[in-house]
Amino acid sequence: MPDSLPERTILKSRLRRRGIYLLPNLFTTAALFAGFYAIVQAMNGNFEYSAIAVFIAMVLDGLDGRVARLTGTQSEFGAEYDSMSDMVSFGIAPALIVYEWALKEMNQWGWIIAFIYCACAALRLARFNTNIEVVDKRFFQGLPSPAAAALIAGLVWVTINFQGQGSDVKWLACVVTLFAALTMVSNIPYYSGKEFNLRRRVPFFTILLLVLFFFVLIPSHPPVVLFCLFAAYAFSGIVIKLWRYGRNKKSSDVTDS
Repeated sequence: MPDSLPERTILKSRLRRRGIYLLPNLFTTAALFAGFYAIVQAMNGNFEYSAIAVFIAMVLDGLDGRVARLTGTQSEFGAEYDSMSDMVSFGIAPALIVYEWALKEMNQWGWIIAFIYCACAALRLARFNTNIEVVDKRFFQGLPSPAAAALIAGLVWVTINFQGQGSDVKWLACVVTLFAALTMVSNIPYYSGKEFNLRRRVPFFTILLLVLFFFVLIPSHPPVVLFCLFAAYAFSGIVIKLWRYGRNKKSSDVTDS
């Protein structure tokens, strides 16, 4: 009888730990469902729902990593599962959405461009998984796949919001899709935001800006605000790249002189 108490304690500990590990994977599953839902709605012609589902998947994808870090439940299984979910939500779903919405009008070139985006998303995720221990944590190498997907989904949402059709902006959709695809596999640095830690003290001004952004600016006109936000983020990496190039060139000129 005395031996049963330690056994029960160990069993409860294991069950509790399994429950904690299940929590971040539930967020990943929800993100995967949002990506799948986006694909289904695109096939049914409900492109606005598809675009919104991609943004929901992006939020859930960000939460699963945060939850895993806050609870100390990171695992190789969780990382692999997250990558597979990302491939569906931010690789296959945006490619299918933009093809069905606009690129189908371009016949074979349409599905080729959509496939290029899908392939670049896969390459981006594979490179991220293999370089995760060797790259600067402050910056992503190439445009993150959720941001690339948000750029495409934002274009779809904004156009529909202004009563436009995919066929009206097919060339713009083509350019945006190729831009998102190529920046994903580029070496352009993008700020990761991983330095932001909820456990540390955060300045009041920063909290105020976040509150104004999420509760005032975004609700005022979600499609326009979100598309402009991710468009600015997509170009921010190019600005950082040019600034670094200029700084390095100036340093080399000073050294040579």
